Amino acid sequence: MKILNKYKKLALLSAVVLLGSCAGDEPLKDSQLDLSTPPKTALDNWIDTNYLLPYNINVQYKWNPNAVDNNRFLYPPIQAKVQPVLEIVQKIWLESYKAVAGPNFVKNIAPREFVLVGGVNLNTTGTITLGLAEGGKRITFFETDNVDKKNRANIKRFLRTIQHEYIHILNQTKPFDEKSMATITPTGYSSAWYNTSDAVALEEGFLTAYAKSNINEDFAETAATILVSSKAEYAAILAAIVSPVARASIKSKEAIVVKYYKDAFNIDLYKLRDEAEKNTNDVINN
Repeated sequence: MKILNKYKKLALLSAVVLLGSCAGDEPLKDSQLDLSTPPKTALDNWIDTNYLLPYNINVQYKWNPNAVDNNRFLYPPIQAKVQPVLEIVQKIWLESYKAVAGPNFVKNIAPREFVLVGGVNLNTTGTITLGLAEGGKRITFFETDNVDKKNRANIKRFLRTIQHEYIHILNQTKPFDEKSMATITPTGYSSAWYNTSDAVALEEGFLTAYAKSNINEDFAETAATILVSSKAEYAAILAAIVSPVARASIKSKEAIVVKYYKDAFNIDLYKLRDEAEKNTNDVINN
């Protein structure tokens, strides 16, 4: 009983000390964190109307460090550049597929998010990454601050990003004939593709140096080159190749790409190219 009374006294004393110490603390204040949802801007509403609602594609242009590689010097796009860039993608990519493949094609097979980055994504090899497709769900565009809608070469360079990365998404939905592709230039692939110029790559049977990196990139670069070039421009590329073997190799790869689009999605690749060319001219001239 004495021991029990002793513990009761200690507990009471501790409670008094605790109450005394709490009495000197400042009262809790309201949180200074703003947890409210910021109001949508006119740009946000435009994105909702033209991307989110019709295609279920979210566009992330405000800076989110979790969406990019923080080990690189990257920064958000100039806000005034965001809508013009998205209008180019809408006109040349979205509307071209819509016209040729049907209104629901991109809606059913699409990345669920675009991330826009203003600056250059420079690699340690000295190469530049223009875009990334992550798991078929997100496409990141770099150098959006540098897009010039009046410069054809500039637009083609930028549109190659979405065309190339979207082809990877299509391949994830329905694989292409890798076995046949692998037999055309089997010894030409290299992890050190960046040591080869585009001109040399053409004479080896690849439309770009990057196509030499692996079969998947070769397929995507072949399709993307066709889609960002006019019929005449593509014919000129092939005509400039000296090696008849290299030219035949590229034509064989082209045939595989054309067959893939037709068999997998019932899309005429040449009609899609012509539609993209028409829409590219509309962008440049308006």
